[in-house]
Amino acid sequence: MKARLAFISIFIMFVFALPANAGGKGELQKYFSDVANKVKATENASEKRKILNESFQSMSKTLDKVQSLWLISEDDRVGIERLKATLKEKQDELEGSNGFEQVSDAQLNAFSNYVVQDMEQADQMITISLVTLLLIIILIVLLV
Repeated sequence: MKARLAFISIFIMFVFALPANAGGKGELQKYFSDVANKVKATENASEKRKILNESFQSMSKTLDKVQSLWLISEDDRVGIERLKATLKEKQDELEGSNGFEQVSDAQLNAFSNYVVQDMEQADQMITISLVTLLLIIILIVLLV
């Protein structure tokens, strides 16, 4: 039943493929907002880092899977690549790698808010079609 529903959903997405500047992008923001809320609800700094790191890895894997699908346009691949670069930068900042200073334990809550705000800005700068965006959302739901 789930496979049939997923197939029908994907078919409908193809039929109504439109550029999305608002539509499902709120779902990506919601994902990172939920992560920020989990971080704030956690007291232990190493646990906060783990939550953030896992969210970056999960989103990166999802973007890799969507990007590898044959039905994704070249423009969407470019948009996904930009989004992945933004995520990698945040992960490097969290870990203190690739020239970034590691986010201090005391700043993890603020950093999680910063990630949400940065993803909101990325949404305004990166254009991904509605089909691609919905595939990302579906995979996030299935993988998380």
